[in-house]
Amino acid sequence: MLNAAQTLLLAGAAQDTALECEVERLSYAALRQRVSQAAGAWRELGLCQGERVMVLAPDSIDWVIAYLGVIWAGGVVLGVNPRLALTELAPIVCESEVRFIWCETDAAAGLAQLVGGRDATPRLVVGGPGASPWALRMAAAREIDAVLQDEDAPALWIGTSGTTGVSKAVIHAQRLALQPHCFARDILQLRAGDRLYASSKLFFAYALANSLFAGLRAGATVILDRQWPDPQRVLVMIGQHHPSLVFCVPTLYHKMLQCGVAMQLRDRGIRHFVSAGETLPAAVRQGWRDTTGMDIVSGYGTSETLCLMLYSANHDGLLQATPQTELRFAPDADPTLPQRIWLRSSAVALGYWRRPQAQADGFQAGWYSPGDMFLRRADGLLEFAGRTDDMLKLSGRWVSTLWVEQALAAAAGSSVAQLACVGVLAADGLTALSLLVVAAPQQQHLAAQRIQAGIDALPPHRRPRWVHWVDSLPLTATGKLQRAQLAALHQRALLALDAK
Repeated sequence: MLNAAQTLLLAGAAQDTALECEVERLSYAALRQRVSQAAGAWRELGLCQGERVMVLAPDSIDWVIAYLGVIWAGGVVLGVNPRLALTELAPIVCESEVRFIWCETDAAAGLAQLVGGRDATPRLVVGGPGASPWALRMAAAREIDAVLQDEDAPALWIGTSGTTGVSKAVIHAQRLALQPHCFARDILQLRAGDRLYASSKLFFAYALANSLFAGLRAGATVILDRQWPDPQRVLVMIGQHHPSLVFCVPTLYHKMLQCGVAMQLRDRGIRHFVSAGETLPAAVRQGWRDTTGMDIVSGYGTSETLCLMLYSANHDGLLQATPQTELRFAPDADPTLPQRIWLRSSAVALGYWRRPQAQADGFQAGWYSPGDMFLRRADGLLEFAGRTDDMLKLSGRWVSTLWVEQALAAAAGSSVAQLACVGVLAADGLTALSLLVVAAPQQQHLAAQRIQAGIDALPPHRRPRWVHWVDSLPLTATGKLQRAQLAALHQRALLALDAK
């Protein structure tokens, strides 16, 4: 029997700083006390064991306390992107059947309108800076003991990123708190004296597990930021809080290289830069090393695994299993072809909420198989080959759109801000490749030259049939490419060409 929130807070020395956000700091002793008090506040509000609470607000120390307090009290918590429009939030509220929504004052009016009139109206709990109703309730609440449950009892939900379609709710168990720090501990040498900063927000599995949960489980300091990240904000946060471990996504590393911020991060006392959320392009990996003198450790994880399951510290980007992660392949899979893998660890989810087909496809007796494809190397390492639907048979040969993207991104260098490749059905009934490119500011001519040179250097069966120059590519709230929208973007670009 265990409680995930209690387990996450076991290691920190009482006087050590657990959380920092702007000028606010909170010790482990104070965090434990306030989380148990928040649990008391949730129980006084009427939260029962197993009921769900949505936390919908910018990152803050209060966010963490309210979030962990739900788990401590025996509830199930889900963090949601506070930037979602009400039209996007409505189906999440409906499907999740939450009992409470914890929000800040500026969001309360819109949420009240959203939830009003429902058969089972979620109750709004308004927190945030100042003398909020939540703050007043916290001040009067009593501390309670953590509610211990079976290790497979639900602790939290998290939404998938929605890169290939509709987001799914992933259900994680209490056992997720046992080893969220093993990758950082064994590969990044995470210790209690470290300071972790993730540019991504806590509703995103990458930041939640690998910064907040890993940092707390190791007794380290976790740095939070209410503001949305961009290169200049990352520079400010590093300058003010002096992290030793930094977690960002590839898109942000690319932007920091382009605008010169990367150069300013040399000799800042950062021991490791980590990348996850999507594939780290080889050009970004090399550019970061050339500019900062440091390698980026890239990782692979999903909302379903919460923590990173695979990682690479090599220049070639080849992957291996993280500590405490078991890896297996389908027994009848051809080792020479790209294939799905199966992963198991204490952080693998229980499954999806009301998605029986996806559940049967991805989960099996404690193992999880993502919809991504990997090539097995003779040395036991893995090469990421994109999602199942990114693998295309062209001219009788397998091609991953990811391989094309990586080759052309390397050829274009800093002249291109974004690019993506998608397989589409051509007029002749055959599948062909379409490339969608966003040029860097004032670099259109150079970008066109480099992209064409890169295409000419590819084997014929990997060359895109179309190259569309667009203003932007569709991204999720976590900054990942929405691949499900690329085919439609290609069709719109074709129509625009026909109209000229």
